[in-house]
Amino acid sequence: MKWNWPFAWHILPVILRGMVITIEATVLGMLLALILGLIWAMLLILPNRWLFWSTRGLTEFIRDTPLLIQLFFCYYVLPEIGITVPALLTGITVLGINYSAYTSEVYRAGLQNIPRGQWDAARALNFTAAQTFIRIILPQALPPIVPAMGNNLIAMFKDTPLLSTITVMEMLNRAMIIGDKTFRYLEPLTIVGILFLIISLLASALIGFTQRRILVRR
Repeated sequence: MKWNWPFAWHILPVILRGMVITIEATVLGMLLALILGLIWAMLLILPNRWLFWSTRGLTEFIRDTPLLIQLFFCYYVLPEIGITVPALLTGITVLGINYSAYTSEVYRAGLQNIPRGQWDAARALNFTAAQTFIRIILPQALPPIVPAMGNNLIAMFKDTPLLSTITVMEMLNRAMIIGDKTFRYLEPLTIVGILFLIISLLASALIGFTQRRILVRR
């Protein structure tokens, strides 16, 4: 099969519409992962043993079960008990929850690297626990973990094709539909691969730029 340029240009707008959905799922999923991951990390560093083991068990369960099974369960099983969620929202939620278990460990590593004396000094200055965490601990913990968070973002972006299994019309799903209708898979799948490569490289460059800016400010 030879490359057909007119056909490639003809299908490009369709695949680009799928790219918008792919990026939307990645951005919103990562935002959810960052929020939930911080919550899990805070629960893991608290002295309460019950909270620690409950959170540890939950995050281990999320990490140790395949993302694809989580997608299938939420999209195909939950409706049987009356919980019906649109495919895209299901995909965003499952991606966010799945990656929150990984971001929690990144957060926890950053938080545990802050010397205990920072907490003691803040307490001596009459800072509340919330003020200490938000104004002192978190700003110091975040810069070193930017690369790891960036890696999670790129990994999530590359996992979005799994959403095609629950009918989300992202890039891969659109490419496969085009291939099924035209019996030409070379152009759509190649375009999707190139788009994933370009966006991943741009994201890596942006993460590197952000890290350098943080280091300069420090």
